[in-house]
Amino acid sequence: MLKNYFKIAWRNLTRNKLRSLIHILGLSLGISISYLIYNVIVHAYSFDRFHPDRENIYRINTLTDWGDGGLFPNPGVPGPLGDVIQEELSGVTHKSTLYTLHDVLTFVPEQNRVLGRNSDVTFADGGFFKIFPRKWLVGNPEKALEAPHTVVITESRLRKYFPELSPADALGKEIAWVDRDTLIAQITGVVADFDQPTDLIFNEFISYASLDTEEEKEWYGLHEWGSVNSSSNLFVKVSKSTDSSALNRGLEAIAQKHYSKDEEAKTSFFAEPLSEIHFSSNYTDTAVSREFLKGLTWVGLIILVLACLNFINLETAQAISRAKEVGIRKTLGSRRKELIFQFLTETLVLVIVALLTSFGLVEVIRLIFGSYLPADLRINPLSQPNLLFFISFPLLLTLITGIYPALVLSGYQPQRALKGELGVNHGFSLGVFLRKNLTILQFTASIAFIILVLVLNQQIRYVSSQPLGFEKESLLYARLPFMSEPVKMQKLQDRLSQQSFVTGASLSGSLVSSSSLWTSDAYVPVDTSERQIFIQVMNVDSAFVRVNQIEHLAGKQGLGAADEVIVNANFIREMGLTDPGEAIGLQIRFNGNQKKIVGVIGNFHSRTLREEIRPMVMTTNPTFFHTITVRISPGQNLAQAKSDLESVYKEIYPYETASFSFLDEEMERFYAQDIKIRNVLGAACFLAILISAMGLFGLSSYTIAQRTKEISIRKVLGASVTQILGLISKEYVLLVLTSFALAIYPAYYFLQSWLQEFTYKIEMPFGLYGLAGVGVMLICLLIVGLHSYAAALTNPAKVLKDE
Repeated sequence: MLKNYFKIAWRNLTRNKLRSLIHILGLSLGISISYLIYNVIVHAYSFDRFHPDRENIYRINTLTDWGDGGLFPNPGVPGPLGDVIQEELSGVTHKSTLYTLHDVLTFVPEQNRVLGRNSDVTFADGGFFKIFPRKWLVGNPEKALEAPHTVVITESRLRKYFPELSPADALGKEIAWVDRDTLIAQITGVVADFDQPTDLIFNEFISYASLDTEEEKEWYGLHEWGSVNSSSNLFVKVSKSTDSSALNRGLEAIAQKHYSKDEEAKTSFFAEPLSEIHFSSNYTDTAVSREFLKGLTWVGLIILVLACLNFINLETAQAISRAKEVGIRKTLGSRRKELIFQFLTETLVLVIVALLTSFGLVEVIRLIFGSYLPADLRINPLSQPNLLFFISFPLLLTLITGIYPALVLSGYQPQRALKGELGVNHGFSLGVFLRKNLTILQFTASIAFIILVLVLNQQIRYVSSQPLGFEKESLLYARLPFMSEPVKMQKLQDRLSQQSFVTGASLSGSLVSSSSLWTSDAYVPVDTSERQIFIQVMNVDSAFVRVNQIEHLAGKQGLGAADEVIVNANFIREMGLTDPGEAIGLQIRFNGNQKKIVGVIGNFHSRTLREEIRPMVMTTNPTFFHTITVRISPGQNLAQAKSDLESVYKEIYPYETASFSFLDEEMERFYAQDIKIRNVLGAACFLAILISAMGLFGLSSYTIAQRTKEISIRKVLGASVTQILGLISKEYVLLVLTSFALAIYPAYYFLQSWLQEFTYKIEMPFGLYGLAGVGVMLICLLIVGLHSYAAALTNPAKVLKDE
């Protein structure tokens, strides 16, 4: 019997080729999008799930509350917290302090071989391997990180540094790192690499005891409670009886004990579960936004629902063509449950064919949108989650899409079906509603997507075209080695400035506009007291304002001494001054010292247009310059200029990998997430319109075919082609108008929320809403009009010859 069901299902599939093609294309699009998004979500939630007792592992974070200045969460903690947490907080079974290093230069002293810069190096204590156990190839996990100047490395790092040695032979070998100073450590252990997704990307674990002097602790900011550095991390493992709320209460008590209530900013701590790190601040800048994942889920569900609605809509509309088949089957003894099973089998065959088709579509989508997917995403069809998807999803989809058409078809009474008497409506009919109006939901989604894409695109164009207060074109920059010698930095600046195509070079702590943010307080004299101003601080040299072409309002353009500062127009406004010249020579208190204002500049956007321009103070400290910026003269070959700059850089820093980048390209990353959302919604918009159009094509071709006799009679009675087109099209105009009305609110709700994130934003462009509605209306009328026009041109004599 089952074999017979599948045989009949396949015959129906091949007999109605247009219907089958529409179903397969629509369902395969929905399945491929769902499958891909399913894998992205599974991948995001797979990080660090393999650690024993992972639900009891937390990272301690710091929260600084500046009042009106805002809340600033930080994954780092003050160094002393790691010293007292196990004594002052009950329930902590293990703790591990880390200090992560970034772009640290590594070399092997024995071979005098430079190995390049790494960001997967960290200071760590022995508690790390108690919280995150590893397989030890050699070494004692209890003592490997006890002594100063010892290091544990992973197997992959061993193969890179000492490819000819076994793990046992590597013990005692030395590795050196250049950071604040040159640190040399002996290998005391080799551990296996993690073979599952993890955010704990470290491959070299230098003993935390290597930071054994007060001078070193002060340098790394580990000496006092008031110093919070994002590189200083603390992990704890708590007992099973200790939950996060109890842990946070204990952390609150520690903060109250070690911080004064009179401090300007309130500092507190909170515990972040290990499972949340991949969605907040991880160690590779690959954190995933939960909101983005939720958005992807909704997009996948909407596309899949549209495909399901297509199936239900077309099947219920075409049910009348199979009425006699049902009548004959029932007359021959078929029971209703057997007919339901038969029709569900047909749906299952369609879903399976669509599933097989979707495999090819997935690869096409990955090829087009590969840059939007996680770089380490690997889709294994034989993995347990995917096997579960392949088994459960087709069955679930079959029930969702096929159950209502199966109930409708199997419910026909044989005597009425054989006579063609099917439609006796008494009041509201769910079948009529579905057959006529499910397309409204499809076009509602299409219109909403179009509105979202149009408005998002206009806002992104708006923020990209706003004046920034500086000139971003023809600026190239490069990162300097951490803690580079000021003499070398000055030499690099001089050499670059001497290039014929260079108009200026500047050293600074950060770019003129970046995601970097240094905030502090400044105090300005007001009568006999002081007024506090919450400020942004930039560390710059004397050429910074000129090279970046920032507007100069008064005083000097450059800084000449450590006690001099330059402020922006917003700082002057906060001081209560209207004339920038009045600020020149005034003294302010900043960073514990008296500073003299020697220059005033115009406001400029040092961060994204999501934020207001803060009052700013520019100071100078060459020790902490991390960036060099170069302005190229107009009309240069930028590719050649970039190559020449990198050659000069390499001469000064032969062991570094020189790479100059364009500032305007860096700034495009400010809105990379917004562009990603726009493009994903654009793809969803295209798919929604495609699926809806296919459904409308199939539905209109069938329904118009049912009205050919009516159209022919109207032509015989004198109706023109234009009148017939208008007659058939008016119900679809009403359909689109209804869809437009339903799409407005969800689109407005999302856009209003998204635009609120921007300080500088467009007014809600309601004209684009209407443009989206008109666009969908034209698509709808084009599809229906083609079918209607073909039907209107048919010779009435051919249609009515049997009447």
